[in-house]
Amino acid sequence: MVTRTDATATLTAAGTPALYKCVITHVRRTPLRHALRHRTHLWCVDLDRLPVLPRPLRPLARFDARDHFDGATGSIRAGLDAFLAARGVDLEGGHVVMLAHARVFGFVFNPLSVFWCHDSSGALVCVVAEVHNTYGQRHCYLLRTDEAGEAEVDKSFHVSPFFAVEGRYRMRLPLPGERLGLTIRLEHDGDRAFTAVVRGIRRPANVPALLSASVRRPWSTAAVRAGIRRHGIHLLLRGLPVHPRPRSTPQKGMLP
Repeated sequence: MVTRTDATATLTAAGTPALYKCVITHVRRTPLRHALRHRTHLWCVDLDRLPVLPRPLRPLARFDARDHFDGATGSIRAGLDAFLAARGVDLEGGHVVMLAHARVFGFVFNPLSVFWCHDSSGALVCVVAEVHNTYGQRHCYLLRTDEAGEAEVDKSFHVSPFFAVEGRYRMRLPLPGERLGLTIRLEHDGDRAFTAVVRGIRRPANVPALLSASVRRPWSTAAVRAGIRRHGIHLLLRGLPVHPRPRSTPQKGMLP
């Protein structure tokens, strides 16, 4: 649990919208070894003060309630609060920091969105990791992280067609500061099957920074999805077996 003093100091930096220039790596270790690496940019925002860009630039970054949780609430914050309330968690209006892709020209794909949830005193209560797959489905994990930002949870959502819904995630999700460093490991039968790492450097979310990021990585979220599909085809051609989607996998727009 983060103390109020520590949380307040961290949130002073995190409360202002920021862009993280990121490198994301995935390493698969079994049954075939395979790695991918791509660059993108992620937004870190106060969920109660989402940035609104000047009208001509709004196609470059927009946040929409349809893209998170049940997709039917009036805001992302309302969707998060409903998700937490169903699990007995009340933030009492506390501060929430979200790390996610924004919509770019009307399209978004968020393999992972993270919400750091604080109570009214500023203490970190929990972390919500929202996972999206390429089938348009999503699922949320409620995590009680330790002082290092680490937590474990059983895998319960179909993400990759090359992994069954089994095993256990070990996640390290510390609140971002000047640098971003997230790690998710999937462990199965005592082996580390898969590791995803996100590393980034904080930049102010001003117009010059957004324009620079957009020029360097146009259609950034579409590129992420296309990259995942391209590597999936590569693995199919290498003969990696496919696990069918479980019928019980939550559909888009449903609470997990």
